[in-house]
Amino acid sequence: MKAAVCHEFGQPLVVEEVELRAPEFGEVQVDVKACAICHSDIAYMEGSFGGSLPAVYGHEAAGIVTALGTGTSGYNLGDPVLVTLIRACGHCASCADAAPTTCETVHDRTRGPLSTSGGGLLEQGLSAGAFAQRVVVDQSQIARIPADIAMEAACLLSCGVITGFGAVSNTAKMNPGSSVVVLGAGGVGLNAIQGAVVCGASKIIAVDMTEEKLDTALEFGATHGVLVTSDKPHKQVKSLTGGRGADYVFVTVGASQAYDGAAKYLARRGSVVAVGMPPMGVKSSYSPLLLADAGQSILGSKMGGTVLKRDIPYLIDLYAQGRLKLDELVTRRYRLDEINDAIADTKAGNARRNVIVFD
Repeated sequence: MKAAVCHEFGQPLVVEEVELRAPEFGEVQVDVKACAICHSDIAYMEGSFGGSLPAVYGHEAAGIVTALGTGTSGYNLGDPVLVTLIRACGHCASCADAAPTTCETVHDRTRGPLSTSGGGLLEQGLSAGAFAQRVVVDQSQIARIPADIAMEAACLLSCGVITGFGAVSNTAKMNPGSSVVVLGAGGVGLNAIQGAVVCGASKIIAVDMTEEKLDTALEFGATHGVLVTSDKPHKQVKSLTGGRGADYVFVTVGASQAYDGAAKYLARRGSVVAVGMPPMGVKSSYSPLLLADAGQSILGSKMGGTVLKRDIPYLIDLYAQGRLKLDELVTRRYRLDEINDAIADTKAGNARRNVIVFD
């Protein structure tokens, strides 16, 4: 099959022939129909998160089940499904506590189902390797979707939507009437805004660098927009919240500057929710004294704390009811051989989500 392979960090991907073995015990094969470009993929391609090369990245995907390994259950050939990076063993402490996104069982991605055309090692990036015509993944990584949802919209449920929405509903467990600041109005930030709307936030204040992104944030449910480049944006947030600040600040961008300033927007007893992931080794600073004195907290949120079988049907229902925007998140569609153009456009900040479509 064809896949977009990363041979050198920071260099363009190469579309070439690779080998994909048949699914083994507990695994499924999915023919990929759509896979979005996520900033986590880009960070891996640039070497920001480490990993082995060569590698095939891509993890925000949707497609059709075309083969089943032994020991699988609940899926049939022809089922339309999401493909995610959430690989869960089902028996570690995190999985037992309904927290599969932090599964503690180590998985060697260099010895997975992928290999080079010559039989050499090829890392299955983010345990999915979905910048390819097909994937073989553990059955814990898929979730069934209705056949009438367009694949390029459905694939966004695999990461961008659940990461942003779930940070609000699962990680923060936001109470109705809360005030919210979302730092960054990109793909994940827009979904944090959608989550805040559904969970009943009283004020949702988007903070970003451009008026265009703030306008988009308003379309997705933000009540106010503040330019981060304006004079003391945290004071504008305080003014909008009656002097209190926000109950929750969701940092959806992987920039240390955003984390450094996040607590300035907080009300007493408020929480910063860490969603965006900076490169490995990047540090941020805050005052423990002020944090403790104000009774504030920092919460980490990986993939929105999603439990696929619980959360995907819920989000699909919201979409069917017109309460969750998916189609509007898709900016542009590209073929696999255009993937480097899609990546460049995403890095330039021009896209909510660019999607690679197959067939």
